Amino acid sequence: MTAVRRAAPVLVAALLLLVCAGRAGATGYRYWSFWERTGDHWTYATQGPASLRPDDGTAQGFRFTVGADAADAGRPRGTADFDTICADTPAKSGSKRVALVLDFGTAADAPSGEIPPERRTVCARVPSDASTADALAAVAGPLRYDTNALLCAIAGYPHKGCGEQVSTDREPTAAAPESGSSESESESDSGPSLGLPIGVGVVALLAGAAIWQSRRRRDASG
Repeated sequence: MTAVRRAAPVLVAALLLLVCAGRAGATGYRYWSFWERTGDHWTYATQGPASLRPDDGTAQGFRFTVGADAADAGRPRGTADFDTICADTPAKSGSKRVALVLDFGTAADAPSGEIPPERRTVCARVPSDASTADALAAVAGPLRYDTNALLCAIAGYPHKGCGEQVSTDREPTAAAPESGSSESESESDSGPSLGLPIGVGVVALLAGAAIWQSRRRRDASG
């Protein structure tokens, strides 16, 4: 009983740390995330669409999402690849083809009063030296940027707002799988969530240390 009493304050402190960590991760940003498709997986782009110049045969995606970082951002849904999207667009000298997936996100991620359009795919034929932003402007206008060149809207969505901070502390919304999408793809593309394992590890580690210290004191007094 004495060991438990001595360990209790340490356990309470560890739990408070875990709660605070959870609260710290409860805010994110509403924005257009940018992705590149490699094989059958989406990878968060390391360059912005204005600076990236894709090769012919590239598939890229944009997803309107709410997230705190790349691991938390929603990926474009569906399984469409370059061969599917650009099947009716033959190669042509002096130009390149870029397959684009435009996922306008869910109602839960939409700004107040706005309804996200249906997800769409499009094959952009652009000059060989064109950037992804050029390809996007050719097939998905109007685009809207802020004063810092941050992409705010694709095809006019959303009508206002740009990268605003929002709360992510909300109940999860279950959505029916899209045609052509699969549950396994969603799981394999999900970013890692490390908060819970780390929190449990901290609690276990501190609890063990407290019990060890309590036993040491009891042996010394005995």
